[in-house]
Amino acid sequence: MPFSPDHLAELNLLLQFPSTSTQEGIKVHAHSAAPETVKAAEALFARGMTSQPDGGYLTPMGCEAVELTQKLQAMLAAN
Repeated sequence: MPFSPDHLAELNLLLQFPSTSTQEGIKVHAHSAAPETVKAAEALFARGMTSQPDGGYLTPMGCEAVELTQKLQAMLAAN
């Protein structure tokens, strides 16, 4: 099953979170962000990966998701 456009937006948003600190988060501004980014932020919150529907901080599950997303990105980018 291929990644849906919604899943790709969520993966791309996960890659924007700082992976070195749980004390840093992101804010998705609904008035200026792309609609798919706003939807992705809400979906990650609904799945328990972030602390707020507009981004916030990563939960423990979110930290794991970022780590796995970064690994997958690195594997796909390898020559």
